[in-house]
Amino acid sequence: MPTILIVDDDDAIRAILYDLLSDKYECDTASTAEEALQYIAVERYDAILTDIAMPGLTGVELLKKIQEHDSATPVILISGNGSEQDPQDLIALGAFAYVNKPFNLNEIEQAVEQAITKNQSV
Repeated sequence: MPTILIVDDDDAIRAILYDLLSDKYECDTASTAEEALQYIAVERYDAILTDIAMPGLTGVELLKKIQEHDSATPVILISGNGSEQDPQDLIALGAFAYVNKPFNLNEIEQAVEQAITKNQSV
């Protein structure tokens, strides 16, 4: 079963994403990028979903650290503020996809499925 890491400082968002994805994937959750880095140090993930705006390290900083650790891991960035960063800039940094909050659950499912399919074909 593919493994997913969900990173968001909002408990409700983490719970929604976990409930959405845990039937099809093994899911771990982290409330900060720093906690996510601890998971990444010992586990390989088929996809990582992370919020951009978090206290401490941001999702973009987490993306950069993931790229240094394992550039093949697809990272899906989630943002509640569409003007935060240009999605094309984030894709250029190595993000697999960018999703705005409030997100459509189907959009998240599709992005994760595509990321895992891409990752497994590498």
